[in-house]
Amino acid sequence: MKKTILSLFAFSVATISFTASAQFAKPEDAIKYRKAAFTVMATHFGRLGAMAQGKAPFEVKSAIDNAEIVAEMVKLPWAAFAEGTDAGDTKAKPEIWKQSAKFKEAAEKLQVEATKLSAAAKTGKEDVFKTAFSATAGACKSCHDDFKAK
Repeated sequence: MKKTILSLFAFSVATISFTASAQFAKPEDAIKYRKAAFTVMATHFGRLGAMAQGKAPFEVKSAIDNAEIVAEMVKLPWAAFAEGTDAGDTKAKPEIWKQSAKFKEAAEKLQVEATKLSAAAKTGKEDVFKTAFSATAGACKSCHDDFKAK
């Protein structure tokens, strides 16, 4: 049952992600969308970070739940980096559009690492989880360093 629900959720997320760029009436809508996706992702990633850094106890169920959310949310914001969304209330650097292949590669790396993080949480092994968290955090940081204004 859980696999069926997760499969349906993944399909829904993929469908939304695929059609998201066509759904934005204005560039501001795309910016709000991607910021919201990053906010949800950051909230759940922060909970994982607290466990990885020993600021909160490592709880397997919580790690799994939060890592699964991160792994799904990390798929969403990229469609909202369309042409015309480089101005306004955003910290997106112009390099996103100037170096689109590098940006796409960074997004894909983050998605791969987030998937690994979810799998690591499911092992229930704290050391495996911490290693995967570190790799995912590195992918986040790399993208922020190159593509997000301070």
